[in-house]
Amino acid sequence: MTDDRMGLWDFALRLYASPGVGDACLTLHDESGVDVPMLLFSAWLAKHSAALTDAELERIDKRVADWRNEVVRPLRAIRRRLKGGPHPAPTKETDALRNEVKSVELGSEKIELAVLEAEGEALIAAGSGDASGNLARVLWHFRGSEPDAKATEALGIVEKALAGL
Repeated sequence: MTDDRMGLWDFALRLYASPGVGDACLTLHDESGVDVPMLLFSAWLAKHSAALTDAELERIDKRVADWRNEVVRPLRAIRRRLKGGPHPAPTKETDALRNEVKSVELGSEKIELAVLEAEGEALIAAGSGDASGNLARVLWHFRGSEPDAKATEALGIVEKALAGL
């Protein structure tokens, strides 16, 4: 990575922290099965004018799918479960544990983003042109069908924030 380009991790944190983006990403994850790190990766590529083709998306997704399915998703499921149960949760002690799990979950997503960044460097170097459809391509990839109004609205929030970065 060149010194003048923001790395994927820093970019992802910045975009995710933009107004409404966190909630939009959660909506896309919960309603359409979108992998948020993959969505943020596609936005990073778009910011650097690197188009993500269907074939590249499929190939890159396969590189991180096992990690996501065997590490990230189970950690997320545990964190979410601790929010309201099982007994004795929620308590002060289980909330502390939930925060520790959240930190580990974030670390696992950081590892996924590092793999994605390595894959994206070649795409950025190739400068493949119009990347305006990257985010919609990721949504379609994970959803497997035309997005509904809720998904379209959530995607629009992310796209608007991306344009402002």
